[in-house]
Amino acid sequence: MQTLSKRIHVVAFDVPYPADYGGVIDIYHKLEALHAQGLDIVLHMYHYGRKKNTARLSKFCGSLHYYKRSTYKNPFIGSLPYIVNSRGSDELLSRLQRDNAPILFEGLHCTFHLSAPSLKHRYKIVRTHNIEHHYYKHLEKSEMRYFKKYFFRIEAEKLRKYESILKHANLIAAISPNDTSHFSKKYGKTIYLPAFHSNNEMAYPGAKGNYLLYHGNLAVPENYTAAMELIQNVFSKIDAKSIIAGNYPPKELQLLCERYNNIELRTDLSTDAIHKLIANAHINVLHTNQNTGIKLKLLNALYKGKFAVVNPLMVEGSGLETLCSVGDNFDTIKAKIEEYLLLDYSEAYFTKRKETLLVKFSNISGAEKLIENIPFPNGNKASRRTDNKLIGGLSQLSSFMSYFSL
Repeated sequence: MQTLSKRIHVVAFDVPYPADYGGVIDIYHKLEALHAQGLDIVLHMYHYGRKKNTARLSKFCGSLHYYKRSTYKNPFIGSLPYIVNSRGSDELLSRLQRDNAPILFEGLHCTFHLSAPSLKHRYKIVRTHNIEHHYYKHLEKSEMRYFKKYFFRIEAEKLRKYESILKHANLIAAISPNDTSHFSKKYGKTIYLPAFHSNNEMAYPGAKGNYLLYHGNLAVPENYTAAMELIQNVFSKIDAKSIIAGNYPPKELQLLCERYNNIELRTDLSTDAIHKLIANAHINVLHTNQNTGIKLKLLNALYKGKFAVVNPLMVEGSGLETLCSVGDNFDTIKAKIEEYLLLDYSEAYFTKRKETLLVKFSNISGAEKLIENIPFPNGNKASRRTDNKLIGGLSQLSSFMSYFSL
């Protein structure tokens, strides 16, 4: 017999649907997986620019609360990082105080209230998506515009000093093995919790593809810099169609693509369109200049695509090294691409990859691991939902109960 679902507060740095960029992909599919395990989720979200998508998020959450992010704050004043200081709602703290359920803070961004005296005796988990000061330092190096470069430099230093707030967490859930080592050495109480993602199933994508593909959010300096380096050092030197895919590319990237007949830039793409490009590519080529966090675009390429050729920083410490062909430099990457262009992506290769991914990066096992580490107030674990009618009934009951207690 299944018990009533256990409650957890989740504080998200952004509205997590649509799940169309790194951090919110992890949050959205974590909500989905925790809901399937029987948790009653109270979702708190900072809202700035994205639609609220209440109908979609209500499928997984018993109640939803939106807070306006204070984006008007001067990022250069005060000691708090801007990404934290702009997410400091008093209304959020007031709601969190109304029960004794565990709290999951999604990212260092959301930890403004982590050390609040009124939450001292609550079980608090922080999901770290990166070692943030490392990530912002890399953003500074990649950025070409002076003002943004200066902002990233200041923010990185503030984040380095602020990170010690994590001593107030009962548990840190790190997204990569490298990050797990970092936080464990400094604060203890850390588990490795792989990224949650959209890939619950794997289908054989066929033996041959039609092009090489690099994809990513091209508004992010790390990504458009990587794309430009691949164009200049690899794609422009190979006799094969190459596609750069992603939204909001800078002008300099657009102009660079126009110089080469075999390179095509595709923008204004939906998530489904990106996934289709990944599946139809013969080789997904991914390159990065920083090894922070884990690259969700790499997971998507491995779940949905054929061959993957990457540089070491893309896979270092990720657990995905054996599923990719790794090139130490651009010449080696070019040579590996030319080799794989002559090969079929076999079903045997696919089966081996599938076995590894479904064991190590399953959303189900990730949700189970997180729940195992949470001491719910009554000492009982949440029970997994297996019956569709029960799922619907528990969801309605959770929503009904949350009306009275929140």
